[in-house]
Amino acid sequence: ESKFDRKNYFYPDLPKGYQISQYDKPLSVEGKIALKDGKVIAIRRVHLEEDTGKLIHTEIEGEKATLIDFNRSGVPLVEVVTEPDFENAEQVDEFLKKLRLIIRYLDISSADMEKGSMRLEPNISVKKILDTRYKIQDTGLPPYKIEVKNINSFKFVRKAIDYEIKRQIELLEKGEKLVQETRGWNETKGATVLQREKEEARDYRYFPEPDIPPMAFSQDQILKIKSQIGELPDDKIKRFIAEYDLSEYNVEILCQGKPIADYFEETVGAGKKDLSPAQIANWIINKKPDISKTSPEELIKNIAESRQVFEISDEDLEKTVSKVIAENPKAVEDYKKGKTAVIGFLIGKVVSATNYQIDKKLVQEKLSEALTKKE
Repeated sequence: ESKFDRKNYFYPDLPKGYQISQYDKPLSVEGKIALKDGKVIAIRRVHLEEDTGKLIHTEIEGEKATLIDFNRSGVPLVEVVTEPDFENAEQVDEFLKKLRLIIRYLDISSADMEKGSMRLEPNISVKKILDTRYKIQDTGLPPYKIEVKNINSFKFVRKAIDYEIKRQIELLEKGEKLVQETRGWNETKGATVLQREKEEARDYRYFPEPDIPPMAFSQDQILKIKSQIGELPDDKIKRFIAEYDLSEYNVEILCQGKPIADYFEETVGAGKKDLSPAQIANWIINKKPDISKTSPEELIKNIAESRQVFEISDEDLEKTVSKVIAENPKAVEDYKKGKTAVIGFLIGKVVSATNYQIDKKLVQEKLSEALTKKE
């Protein structure tokens, strides 16, 4: 069962004086997302509510003013509320990126922060470690939290968290008492700024929304919804690594968007006889083809053509190698001093000079021989 409630408060971005939200019976509870280091971030609830207006602080004819943009006011949004399981800004960053990827795989939102379709609101509080020798800390939460509202980039979230941790520690060390606050992030100043003191739940005088009836979902309905979700990013990443024998790094790049991941699989299916999954993955990652204009079959053809190796006589290759060595004395000197990585630069020069797509291993052999002889 789930229902909507009225959250009552007065603020200029919500002129009707209440927000339709969910209080004691949200749509979803008790979720979780696992991070790479094994840390599990628990999700307390996921609920629907209506969005508010946006305050714009500016100057008009030299006077400070606040304007209100009501474009998104009343538009439904999904709010995901985690438990206080984060220990640093890096964990927050990883969690948010995984959450955005899941949202995109579900195809419920573009989660494009520049367009306002995903916003981030960290709650931050700090407390003293009880024993600095052993880092023992009690599990109770501090008696306050600072919420930073409406941040529109992962980078700004990291900055806001780090700023708040430092600011709060400095105030606590001065003996000041911190209270619930809502703050905003000012990128120009690189600082959070006070917006208002934070209300408690009791201050909102929640009561059931009278114009929307309660919702009841049967187990069959829930299972039907679950069956429509499809393969989510973590499962796809594990399968790609096992099924296609790809590196975790490459798989994570391929799975950053469902369209790219699907395109990769279609191309693998179309090119089984000619190309390995690794060859296809490397081409997609490095060449970044326009998948809306290049069919899997065209991509396979492009890769196959690029891999054709043209014959070049030993005599012509040796002449080119000698010419490149003569024209690049600094690189040759570095190589002789032990900077063997510079041979990659020389290989590139030889390949460019031949106008052929020749075997780079053969070029490396010829270069090594020539450089050794010079010694």
